[in-house]
Amino acid sequence: MLLSVGKTTTQLSEVPVRLLLVEDDLELVQDLRPELEQAGYAVDCVEDGEEALFLGETESYDLMVLDLGLPRLGGLAVLAKWRASGVDAPVLILTARDSWQEKVDGLKAGADDYLTKPFHHQELLARLQALLRRRYGSVSAQLEARDLVLDEEHQQVCVAGNSPVKLTATEFRLLRYFMLNPGKPLSKTRLTEHVYAQDFDRDSNLIEVYVSRLRDKIGRDRIETRRGQGYVFKA
Repeated sequence: MLLSVGKTTTQLSEVPVRLLLVEDDLELVQDLRPELEQAGYAVDCVEDGEEALFLGETESYDLMVLDLGLPRLGGLAVLAKWRASGVDAPVLILTARDSWQEKVDGLKAGADDYLTKPFHHQELLARLQALLRRRYGSVSAQLEARDLVLDEEHQQVCVAGNSPVKLTATEFRLLRYFMLNPGKPLSKTRLTEHVYAQDFDRDSNLIEVYVSRLRDKIGRDRIETRRGQGYVFKA
């Protein structure tokens, strides 16, 4: 069942990359969720393995954080079934188990990284950033495209070597997704699937408003509108 820990109605100012957090420790979820959202992720939370399996196979996630000790279906079984069904999103395992064999089993089952509880939240965020960059073919600590440099830590962009331009949360998160997918037609549907939390109004036309605002800040020619296809970011 989806959790709604301290959750309010999602506004477009909170549009991020989608992440599935599978964890049955409610206190840990309460601590982690705000930090993940502040770091730019739209977080869907589930507390049991069967629901995690279903969401992982039916929704489009950019990253998944998976606890091993889950009710109804264990984390390793969930991971193995995801991979068998073709789910290729990076998975970071959270576990209270420090046995090296269990870590090896997790990596063999298809995990991309793991953290042993207890852990520092900043380490989790750094590992997730690294997984996201690796997924989209970038090993740099910054996203760069042509003469744009996106500062993920401060949520600002440098254009043609000029002074940094401050971005709103929405502008930053949309620009990050565009820069991770240069040259690819991105429909509003695809953008919605990847940058909105599950409970956001997916029929919203507000993306058009924020694309226009991005164009004003980085140059109108950098994001092309293609009729019937969506938007293309020019790297």
